[in-house]
Amino acid sequence: MEFDEIRKLIEFLQQTDITELRIEREDSKVRIRREKLPGPQSEALQHTRPAAPEKTEAVREISEDRKLITITSPIVGIFHRAPSPESPPFVEVGSSVRKGQVLCIVEAMKLMNEIESDANGTIARILIENGHAVEYGEALFLVEPAS
Repeated sequence: MEFDEIRKLIEFLQQTDITELRIEREDSKVRIRREKLPGPQSEALQHTRPAAPEKTEAVREISEDRKLITITSPIVGIFHRAPSPESPPFVEVGSSVRKGQVLCIVEAMKLMNEIESDANGTIARILIENGHAVEYGEALFLVEPAS
């Protein structure tokens, strides 16, 4: 099974109440599972953490004011600024980047997914702390486009 197929399955699961999916083919087996907390606990967790739309709105305001490009996560996973703990980060605030340059890695199901820049420019802001979980579509970087 190809990685793109697995990514599409993960995205599908996020949009449904399904908690487990198994697919078996002649050459491969895939099992995708997500934990779902029982009612009262999950409701308590939702109330204790800030809602994602508020953060997205703040990012949108910043990017509209300064004409910045928002680089978002295409998958759910763990955000890594460097290829390994001993390595320097791929980029820092103020780093010049070119379209297609690797900015970070999002780890999903033990797969390291390189996230690339959508444009030439300069990193204006890094929005996620190293090692934190990210959601599908969550803003990772703000890039000021090159003139």
